[in-house]
Amino acid sequence: MNPLTSSTIYLTLISGTLITLFSSHWLMIWVGLEMSMLAIIPILINKANPRSTEAASKYFLVQATASMILMMGSIINFMNMGQWTLMNPFNQVSSIMFTIALSMKMGLAPFHMWVPEVTQGIPLMSGLILLTWQKIAPISIMLQISPSINPTLIMMMALLSIILGGWGGLNQTQLRKIMAYSSIAHMGWMMMIITFNPTLTMFNLIIYILLTFNMFILLYHDKNTTTLSLSNLWNKSPILTSMTLIVLMSLGGLPPLTGFTPKWMIIKELVSNNNIILSTLMAMIALLNLFFYMRLVYSTSLTMFPSSNNMKMKWQFENSNPTPFLPTFITLSTMTLPLMPLLLCII
Repeated sequence: MNPLTSSTIYLTLISGTLITLFSSHWLMIWVGLEMSMLAIIPILINKANPRSTEAASKYFLVQATASMILMMGSIINFMNMGQWTLMNPFNQVSSIMFTIALSMKMGLAPFHMWVPEVTQGIPLMSGLILLTWQKIAPISIMLQISPSINPTLIMMMALLSIILGGWGGLNQTQLRKIMAYSSIAHMGWMMMIITFNPTLTMFNLIIYILLTFNMFILLYHDKNTTTLSLSNLWNKSPILTSMTLIVLMSLGGLPPLTGFTPKWMIIKELVSNNNIILSTLMAMIALLNLFFYMRLVYSTSLTMFPSSNNMKMKWQFENSNPTPFLPTFITLSTMTLPLMPLLLCII
């Protein structure tokens, strides 16, 4: 892509998200979301082929439908309440329409089926942007309207997302689809707690972006897109094999890694609000996610692929993909659990 074109597209993408973050008017929020949606389309089809074109078309249709529902909810809210302000309370119909529209944009169940299909058809770096940066704007809106969200509706959608995010990733061999189903499950955990403690949702989002960024960078380093190619990783980069193992276990929420922190805090908050059965069910369903993460750990670290070569370490040129911040992010994604008492005091 031309450097001037690329810089313009990324500037528009960042500007759209920032406009949404700092706006309190529904029309400006809609404009920011539209800027982000239109800017990411060329990023999705950066390497033009039929699969990326199909993925970009699916993404555009879903996001355009969500934007239409969001605009309709804003107009209905204006007709009934006489204001466009985000923070003021609005009627039940508008609340449901806002929830549905933002759930479609986030990939929350039952509007989740576009996420694995779109992620599978695009390059790894485009998938990273789709599953991290593009979640910030709709979640920020959800955080601001959380007092007016129907708690029963959002909790049902969140629980369904956790179930389908774990169930859908069980039989997958494509790493991008596995990360997409992981994103659906993490969105469910974030939305489950949003009506009780929105600050925990924001904290979970930060941890999720950190872990997903690490995982995609590790996959991008050797261009791994399937579990079969991941099984050859130890033969090329033994150190990255150990890093991948640790990040996957952190994604699964195993203590004493960083990924355990948001799950622990969310379950603690749900129990404090007398949702003991729901929190127990969520903890049990999280084992589904942990299962397919452990499948990747098994493929990466605990198997040895058949080889007639007596030399186990593969000779190759040095990998030219830069990973300057990887050690710092690996440390943050694995060793911040001791900071949890401080985080509890802040939250």
